[in-house]
Amino acid sequence: MPSHVAIIMDGNGRWAKSKHLPRISGHAVGAKRISEIVAAASDLGIKALSLYAFSTENWSRPQKEVSFLMSLLVKHLKKELKNLIRKNVKLVISGHLEELPQPAQKIINQTIESSQHHHGMVFNLCLNYGGRREIADACSLAVKQVIDGKLLIAEINEKVLSRYLYHPEIGDIDLMIRTSGEERISNFLLWQLAYSELYFTSVRWPDFTKIDLLKAVLTYQKRERRFGGI
Repeated sequence: MPSHVAIIMDGNGRWAKSKHLPRISGHAVGAKRISEIVAAASDLGIKALSLYAFSTENWSRPQKEVSFLMSLLVKHLKKELKNLIRKNVKLVISGHLEELPQPAQKIINQTIESSQHHHGMVFNLCLNYGGRREIADACSLAVKQVIDGKLLIAEINEKVLSRYLYHPEIGDIDLMIRTSGEERISNFLLWQLAYSELYFTSVRWPDFTKIDLLKAVLTYQKRERRFGGI
């Protein structure tokens, strides 16, 4: 069983278009799908699940769509808290929360606080997140440690730098899933993806079920991971 699974939830807009619905309808259905997948991943025994909810690049979308996504986030987390408690799931956030609207920051912080003592699966929601930005932030923290005399330049290596990532305790990704047929990483958890298995499916996120998650896990289990060795 993969310990850490990450998903790029792609295809909400295309799903809505195929049904002659506005894009926001796809986002609304996609948000409901998150609850099922979080519960399914927890039941499978996956230790950490990272979902790409909103990237640093998504701010360039139409303002109306961005505003809807932020309000949808607030609404979804209010409903999801009971499920997180029931499943003993701990919520953490990767990204810059201070740049989100205040209502979103408030509900996120409340949910994090309410679930911080849970010992089940870690649900890592990537919001206002960019992989390059995370690595740059880690470098900045390491430089500050050097300036403060707490770290020597000669001591900096991959293991040390990884300590300054947003959530180093989650570890590297074993399996990365992208829905809707696209086959690219899109600046998602670049450091953690270094040796992960990639799984691409044409299923759009609003149609992605726990059965699809299981198919991805079964495919992962058939692969041989050598990490550059023989």
